[in-house]
Amino acid sequence: MPSIFNNRLRQIILLLVIILLVGLLLKQLYIFLPGFLGAITLYILTRKWYLTLTGQKKWKRGLTALLFMLGSLVIIAIPVYFAFIMISPKINSLLHSQQEVMQGLQIFSDRLEAIFGIQLFTDENTKSVAVKISAAIPGFLNSTANLVINLIMLFFLMYYLLVNGTAIERYLHKIIPLKSENVDKLSDETILMIRANAIGIPVICVVQGIFAAIGYLIFGVKDWGMWGFVTGVLAFFPLVGTMIVWVPLVIYLYSTGHSYSAFWLTLYSFIVTGNVDYIARLGLLKKMGNVHPVVTALGVIVGLGLFGFMGLIFGPLLISYVIILVKIYLNEFGNPTDTA
Repeated sequence: MPSIFNNRLRQIILLLVIILLVGLLLKQLYIFLPGFLGAITLYILTRKWYLTLTGQKKWKRGLTALLFMLGSLVIIAIPVYFAFIMISPKINSLLHSQQEVMQGLQIFSDRLEAIFGIQLFTDENTKSVAVKISAAIPGFLNSTANLVINLIMLFFLMYYLLVNGTAIERYLHKIIPLKSENVDKLSDETILMIRANAIGIPVICVVQGIFAAIGYLIFGVKDWGMWGFVTGVLAFFPLVGTMIVWVPLVIYLYSTGHSYSAFWLTLYSFIVTGNVDYIARLGLLKKMGNVHPVVTALGVIVGLGLFGFMGLIFGPLLISYVIILVKIYLNEFGNPTDTA
């Protein structure tokens, strides 16, 4: 009896030490979490093709992994690069013409006050807005360094996941303390959710960018194609992503005397662009992965806070894990004689 107790105690202590060390590592490496999650996403998306080429076609594993990395880099980098190239001159223009921007905002505020009696900007808060914009924009540009670091981590991990993926999967299957059938359920749910979100979300962004560009063209926005493209890229962030583009455009149109265009662009953006995002996001993900709309909505809210950008994919997956783990718990530990 004492021997059994001592073994249990040593087991608990060892588990606590492992959990403590893992927690410490996660805390220090949290900055690389988006890259880690991105590598898992790309591995799951390319795994089947990679195994086909290396297993059936006998391609070399290392060279094939490098080929997949290059293809993924091109697919990811091209939209980000063009978005950055397009929007950087506009940001630099704002930095060098803050006085004109403030005048435009003041004109917009005066028009609102004349129509609705609401004074949006005073001399005090106008100066405050200018200071905040000056402080925020350089920080936004400096965040690209973090993006580059995570991209490097993403492709570094992706290479080793592809080359050693089958061995890693066997190891995980072995150490997860569940029945084999329940491990398979977790694996299937992970693949289903990641594919649904990783493929569905870019499709949604393309659709929303197209509809936004159509609105900008109809209501006389200069460089409507560029702003439509940027809107599509920022549509990765639900609810507020597109507003980052069309709200300033509406304010600009209003401040330059195009009140009619500004009014109808506002309605179009709320009714058409906004609803295209909602309908496509919930409907397409439901169709592709049988993802319930509530899971998608709650998952995005939770995921963005926990994982940043990659939370768009892994947030809904986290919610699904909670649901499936409850089912697994009942399957593993439920009383088989309880039929009530």
